[in-house]
Amino acid sequence: MPRPTAAQLAYGSCTVIFSTLAMLLLSQTSSGTGIAVIAVAALALGLLVAMTVPVPKPRAAEAPAGTAQENERVPTTL
Repeated sequence: MPRPTAAQLAYGSCTVIFSTLAMLLLSQTSSGTGIAVIAVAALALGLLVAMTVPVPKPRAAEAPAGTAQENERVPTTL
């Protein structure tokens, strides 16, 4: 499993923090059970966001101009 990128960590962390605050303010709960449910939901949402951030693909090394590549076909004369 590849390591998470900085963008994935940042998006996931911000999602957890802001979604927790928003749900706590909107629900106005003060019970321990309600807070625990909101915390678990925020963690799950943060994990979902972090895993769906696109991961950059490595660039293929380009051959210098003027050189033939291995898979290039060169016509021959007989």
